[in-house]
Amino acid sequence: MAARGRRPRVLPSELNKVCPERGEDPATHPKKMSDFEVVPNLQQSSSSVSRSRRKAHFPTGSNEKENLVSWIPENIQKKECIYFVESSQTSDSGRVVCKCGYLREQHREDAAKTPLFLGKEWDPSRHIQEMPTDAFGDIHFTGLGQKMGKYVRVSSDTPPRVIYHLMTQHWGLDAPNLLISVTGGAKNFIMKPRLKNIFRQGLVKVAQTTGAWIITGGSHTGVMKQVGEAVRDFILSCSHKEGDIVTIGIATWGTVYNRESLVCPMGGFPAEYILDEENQGSLSCLDSNHSHFILVDDGTHGRYGVEIPLRTRLEKFISEQTKVKGGVAIKIPLVCVVLEGGPGTLDTIHNAITNGTPCVIVEGSGRVADVIAQVASLPLSQITMALIQKKLSMFFHDTYDLFTEGKLVEWTKKIQDIVRSQQLLTIFREGKYGQEDVDVAILQALFKASQNQDHFGHENWDHQLKLAVAWNRVDIARSEIFTDDHEWKPTDLHPVMAAALISNKPEFVKLFLEQGVRLKEFVTWDTLVYLYDNVAPSCLFHSKLQKVLLEEREHSAGSRMPRIQLHHVSQVLRDLLGRSTQPLYPKPKQTERPRLSIPIPHLKLNVHGSSLRSLYKHSAGRVTFTMDPVRDLLIWAVVQNRKELAEIIWAQSQDCMAAALGCSKILKELAKEEEDTDTTEDMLALAEQYEHKAIGVFTDCYRKDEERAQKLLTRVSEAWGKTTCLQLALEAKNMNFVSHGGVQAFLTKVWWGKMSVDNGLWRVIVCMLFFPLLYTNLIAFREKRLQPAGCLARLRAFFTAPVVIFLMNILSYFTFLLLFAYVLMVDFQPSPSWREYLIYFWLFSLVCEETRQLLYDPDGFGVVKMASLYFKDFWNKLDICAIVVFIAGLTCRLIPSTLYPGRIILSLAFIIFCLRLMHIFTVSKTLGPKIIIVKRMMKDVFFFLFLLAVWVVSFGVAKQAILIHNEERVDWLFRGVVYHSYLTIFGQIPSYIDGVNFNIDQCSPNGTDPYKPKCPETNEDNKKPIFPEWLTVILLCLYLLFTNILLLNLLIAMFNYTFQQVQEHTDQIWKFQRHDLIEEYHGRPPAPPPLILLNHLQSLLQRGLLRRAATHHKQLKEKLEKNEEAALLSWEMYLKESYLQHLQCQEKQNVEQKIRDIAQRVDMLAELLDLDQGKRTGLVERRLGSLEDRVQQSAQALRWIMQALQGSGFSSGEAMPPVGSSKAPEGKEVEVEGKAEEIHPPCHVLARTLLYPGSHTLRFPVPDEKVPWEVEFPLYDPPTYSADHKDMAVQDPFSPSLESLLKINYNTMDGLIDRQSFHGLYAVQEGLPLNPMGRTGLRGRGRLHCFGPNHALHPIVTRWRRNLDGSIIRKSLKKMLEVLVAQYPLSEVWALPGGSLEPGEMLPLKLKWILRREFWPQFQNLLKQGTEVHKGYLDDPRNTDNAWVETVAISVHFDSQNSVEMKRLNSFLQGCDPELCIRWQVLDKRIPLHANHKELLHKVSALLGAYY
Repeated sequence: MAARGRRPRVLPSELNKVCPERGEDPATHPKKMSDFEVVPNLQQSSSSVSRSRRKAHFPTGSNEKENLVSWIPENIQKKECIYFVESSQTSDSGRVVCKCGYLREQHREDAAKTPLFLGKEWDPSRHIQEMPTDAFGDIHFTGLGQKMGKYVRVSSDTPPRVIYHLMTQHWGLDAPNLLISVTGGAKNFIMKPRLKNIFRQGLVKVAQTTGAWIITGGSHTGVMKQVGEAVRDFILSCSHKEGDIVTIGIATWGTVYNRESLVCPMGGFPAEYILDEENQGSLSCLDSNHSHFILVDDGTHGRYGVEIPLRTRLEKFISEQTKVKGGVAIKIPLVCVVLEGGPGTLDTIHNAITNGTPCVIVEGSGRVADVIAQVASLPLSQITMALIQKKLSMFFHDTYDLFTEGKLVEWTKKIQDIVRSQQLLTIFREGKYGQEDVDVAILQALFKASQNQDHFGHENWDHQLKLAVAWNRVDIARSEIFTDDHEWKPTDLHPVMAAALISNKPEFVKLFLEQGVRLKEFVTWDTLVYLYDNVAPSCLFHSKLQKVLLEEREHSAGSRMPRIQLHHVSQVLRDLLGRSTQPLYPKPKQTERPRLSIPIPHLKLNVHGSSLRSLYKHSAGRVTFTMDPVRDLLIWAVVQNRKELAEIIWAQSQDCMAAALGCSKILKELAKEEEDTDTTEDMLALAEQYEHKAIGVFTDCYRKDEERAQKLLTRVSEAWGKTTCLQLALEAKNMNFVSHGGVQAFLTKVWWGKMSVDNGLWRVIVCMLFFPLLYTNLIAFREKRLQPAGCLARLRAFFTAPVVIFLMNILSYFTFLLLFAYVLMVDFQPSPSWREYLIYFWLFSLVCEETRQLLYDPDGFGVVKMASLYFKDFWNKLDICAIVVFIAGLTCRLIPSTLYPGRIILSLAFIIFCLRLMHIFTVSKTLGPKIIIVKRMMKDVFFFLFLLAVWVVSFGVAKQAILIHNEERVDWLFRGVVYHSYLTIFGQIPSYIDGVNFNIDQCSPNGTDPYKPKCPETNEDNKKPIFPEWLTVILLCLYLLFTNILLLNLLIAMFNYTFQQVQEHTDQIWKFQRHDLIEEYHGRPPAPPPLILLNHLQSLLQRGLLRRAATHHKQLKEKLEKNEEAALLSWEMYLKESYLQHLQCQEKQNVEQKIRDIAQRVDMLAELLDLDQGKRTGLVERRLGSLEDRVQQSAQALRWIMQALQGSGFSSGEAMPPVGSSKAPEGKEVEVEGKAEEIHPPCHVLARTLLYPGSHTLRFPVPDEKVPWEVEFPLYDPPTYSADHKDMAVQDPFSPSLESLLKINYNTMDGLIDRQSFHGLYAVQEGLPLNPMGRTGLRGRGRLHCFGPNHALHPIVTRWRRNLDGSIIRKSLKKMLEVLVAQYPLSEVWALPGGSLEPGEMLPLKLKWILRREFWPQFQNLLKQGTEVHKGYLDDPRNTDNAWVETVAISVHFDSQNSVEMKRLNSFLQGCDPELCIRWQVLDKRIPLHANHKELLHKVSALLGAYY
């Protein structure tokens, strides 16, 4: 064998015909070396292939070729015959062949001259040798398009781990979540079209949804062809990504037609394969729809079935591997799907059932599948040889004559064994209710098998849940796992809950919440860190989080990227939520490291390289839970735009309005930065949905209680950064929410302060001008304490109301503008007058107020943050602009030389101050919307000017260049190009543009007159213009056409569109912006400028001199007491549930939903009618059968009476009339017998297992009806087997000769050996005893020590299962037991502490291993005090026709937990053999013990009335 990492060899010239030179294929990207190692002791290639799945038709890269060319021949062998021995058979062409089936020329040259084997008979074990394989690579099916696959020729003795390593490492296949082994007829067969479609759709559906591998025989015939066509149809109907289904064909190399084209020692990349069914003869072509082929070679030609042993070993090996899918680690499950089939298929099914593999039989596919499906629902007593013979004649028309009586016996026995294992057998019947498709049948078969599998504790259920989560089949989980059979603890579901969240399986999250998972217990600090650590890398939030980590690494000057912590998440979330929030997750101190201490067993999660199993573990530290787990999960889902998941979590939230508004804000901010258009639209749509949710909940709250609903708006939410719902809505610009009637009513209430909102505005103005009127009833107040007319607080309440403050500021501002205008126009002296000084003082008060607004920071955001927020407001910018311009004008005005420019600047400042009046008018419901429209139209004008400037400048420059020569004056250039062109639009056409109206007196010929424009080009003689008038007129007409008609009308259209667009939402926009004005005057000092300086002075004194916070911190926030807040949130949550129920009702009332529901019900009704028709037919048949049974019983009773009377001498002398038939119909007789046998089932089922345990001996098949010795069975010829126990001193002869057998005394004490049976005397035939329970299919004593009965003792030690407080645990109202079980060395199963009794011993040897010697006498006393629950024959796999086990089972029960004997027993158990495993185990029907031991436990449970 070549050395590791060798270079590819050059192909010999003689191989070029088989494997010609091919051009280089396009190479894929080089693969990274994988750290995964699954095959020990294998030589590795220089580099291994990435495990990521590649499409089957992808070309193979050059690096990958080198890997395969070097690795495969070093690790995978083929088989070849090295000795030619002529066979009596000939080839299809009549030529001489070897015993291996190959021609002489297909052997090596020295195969016929080997001196070592000359003259010896051909022996496969010696004459077939292994050598490096010469067929592997890519296979291309010529003439079938781009169909490509992988193939390899392997020896039949290849270890399965090597093949699995090849598939996962070098072929790049992901480990499967499910292994589907499809078996059945190897020849073409006909299926019903509907059944064929159902099978194809269901098979590929389960493979595609679960990520399964489909394994078949790989040939283009029979069931393999059906599977291939199913995969082909699915791929054609789906996209390229969805159509990736792994279909592996395991075929025999020696039966593949045209296999010579696959031989290429250096690998075929690709190998061209021709599918030729016409000329294949007895061989088979490979199926072109399979993606991978494993061709099993045993060195022979034309022999089918060679691949079966390797396929079985490979399937078993794969099913023992662990796969991590969806965050959960599971062993890869295996299921066998059967279509049609012959004798080989029956053996495959029987072996699968024996090995515990669930099987799905497709009824209607033909032959074996239909035979099993027909009898699967019958009682075992009815499955007789006669019935099987009848079914074989029905379904095997052509080959029925080949069935001998021996084959019939074997088939009957195997079918009985298959039907007996109902937990592993699933029959798929077309149209069966609850099993509409094959995929459901396959998954139900796996769950049924898993449910009936023996496990300790909840391991069984845990395994089933892992399967459901891995396959994402919540429907199966609901129907098969979360049933009344098992009670789930919420903590058991925590790991799968995390897996469902990460893998985005909302239906499972909903299911786990329904099953009792509490988010407050599930969401911890470390769990949340783990979830954010596994955020989808494709989402925008992940990139923002990485930026924060990168910035921290740069600040810390570290080389490693810091791990994600919640304070990193908090930084990103605060940018998304806006200014109104505090950090959601404060940065922990360096010493703090909260750990998780929730024990979650039996599950390992592994997502993106981090393990959740280490997260959920026992720890001595405390568990740090988050403030609001629902909020944390909701944000985690929303930032990833997971709509369904977020909706489920939001339904669990308590602070639901704040949660909905917060999510809306986050989504809108993320949508601004998202580059993908579709994702942006999805985010904005989801943000709108959350706004509607908040509106819906608030509407219900407002209808129920206005005051409490309004309190929800201003309640400070600690969970959402100490903000309020109203602030979140404003930050997110949720206009629909803010314009809600309830929110507007609240704002109106704030606007009027403590006064009643019913007061007319004229009353307020009158009282404001003449405040003594306040002590009349002109103004009404809401608070009762302000109702008395003489109350002094009325004055304060009136003047601190925002509406009054607003009116006073308006009055003050108008006064300021009037005084300012008077000074500018009338009293602007070189030295400022007292009026002008008053204006300066007034302006100083305005500056102080703006400074207060800039620095006022009640939430502690900081000066920089407050400044950025201040300058975001347009009106603040306008205020600053007016103040700056005023200060500039004031500076110029105070300098005598710039007095006039100062007045001009101050005039401009006056204009800006007047524009500021528009903000005051926004409070008006009439003028406010119009101002909004004007602001929107200003944007339209701004963009319109760009279009207009193109025409104005282009026309102006052209006109100026044509008319005037070399105008050097810049001001007149601007006038001619821009100003005159702009005025032309409005009808002021220059006179000099047309020669008719030209007047030379209106211009300056040389351009020397600064007040006149330069004259156009004129004739020097007559001073007439010489410019082309026709051209200027045409240009003017075109200019006016495009500007006046086109552009101006475009502007009007834009204004109209803006007006209509804004007009539709004017009310909402005005209500939204109204809040800003109300909030401003709600927190503004009550005195108007310039008296507001008194309030500012008061604040400075309080903060500066007295060092205390100002008393005036008016904000629309309210921090509630804990009890009041909890009651308010509970009320909100209750109304949220009502809102969700209302939505569900509306959805049900939707017309489309009604149509879907009706269609679903009609389909269900049709299925029920079909099912009911079948049930009725079956019911009538059962009733007729019951009636026939009654008649038969009555006839037998009458016959017995008549015979008794006749025997007593009461005969009439006449012949006794016939009373019924003496023989019931065959079927009914079998049914009656079957009922009797169901009550008393036949003995030793285990004793007739075909493969005798611990050997390779096969029993003779014995059907149930041939078990009794009294039933004739001429064909019965069982083999003989007796094991030699060299370690046993006492055993019967190994070779039963007649002389040695005659020395044995049966049915008595034979020395120390007790050969007496508990069932009385047993028969002895030819010196050998006969098993009293009937035939077993094996003679001799097997692995037992003695012929006849082998006595055993099985103590069953039990106690009650108790809680920590000592109370007995009950299930289904019955007490639960714990039983003492043991696991002995070299044994994989648990058993009762007992076994065979040695001659003369009172305790079994296995029991002595468990107990100390000093406790043996005491245990014997316990056995004497115990209750005997069984004494007699024990159905044991070791039993034979001549040796069997009889046991005595004694129940030793400790009723009290303080029992001295139990404590002593436990103390002696602790000191037993360390190689033994002993435990107290909960007793139920799924306890993993031997089947015969479980029967004994059932009897003990019945004796004690305990749960089983």
